[in-house]
Amino acid sequence: MERTSDVPERLPRSVDAARVNDYDAFAEAYSAENEHSLVNAYYARPAMLDLAGDVAGRRILDAGCGSGPLSAALRDRGAVVTGVDTSAGMPALARRRLGDDADLHQVDLRDHLPFDDGVFDDVVSSLVLHYLEDWGPTLAELRRVLRPGGRLIASVDHPFVAYTIREPRPDYFATTSYTFDWTFGGQTVPMRFWRKPLHAMIDAFTTAGFRLSTISEPQPDPAARELFPDAFRDLSAKPCFLFFVVEVPCPVTGSDG
Repeated sequence: MERTSDVPERLPRSVDAARVNDYDAFAEAYSAENEHSLVNAYYARPAMLDLAGDVAGRRILDAGCGSGPLSAALRDRGAVVTGVDTSAGMPALARRRLGDDADLHQVDLRDHLPFDDGVFDDVVSSLVLHYLEDWGPTLAELRRVLRPGGRLIASVDHPFVAYTIREPRPDYFATTSYTFDWTFGGQTVPMRFWRKPLHAMIDAFTTAGFRLSTISEPQPDPAARELFPDAFRDLSAKPCFLFFVVEVPCPVTGSDG
C-alpha cells in the first residue's frame, strides 16, 4: 500500500465521493497485495492471531473480513468463523478462499447485525473501525452478539501516526478525517479514514459496555527481516497500528450470607 506524502483534510473536488473506500472497485488487487505485504501478512495478521491465542472451538465473528485471510488463519486454528464485510466483492473472494459452505454475509457494520444476542465467543475486527466516524452503533452491535466474557480484538491506524502525517497538524483531541491514495499495480484509489485520540477510542469501548483488557503496539514478525530489510527496520522503530482486546464483563453473582 502506498500513501501520498501530502495528505489533505478533504478529498480533491475532482474525486467522485462514490469512489472513496470503494473496495468493490479494487477487491482483486487489494486482496493480492494484502496476501504477502509486510504490514498485513507480517504485522497486522500475526498480531491479531497472537492476541486471539488458542481459538480452538470458539465461535468467532470476523467483522470486516475482506477476502478472508484472517478468517482462514483462525479456522486453521480450530475456530468456527463467520465473516461479514460491507463490500460485496470481498466476501465473494473470501468464499473462493474458504469454500462454498463458508458463513459469509455482506453487512454494513453501521447497521444491525443479522445474528442473535450472545452467539459469538470473540469478534475480530482488523483495521476496520478507523473507517467509521462514530464507533458507537457498531460497538453496541458487536457487544450485543458477544456472550458474557467474550472478547473484541480490534486494530486501527495508530492515532499518533494519523496525527503526524499531516501538515499543519490537526487538533489531536478532535475526531478528524484524513485521506490519501492507495496504489496497486498502477491503479490508484482514494481512501478516507477517521482519526480519534486514544482516550476517545477507550471511551467508545467503555461506553459500549466493554472492559479494556489489552492495548498492544507489537513488533513485526521477525520472518520479515530478510524479506523487507529496509521497511522492516522502519516498521520496527515507528508506530503503525494500535491493537486492543476488550471484554464483555460477566455478570456478578451474589452469594448467600
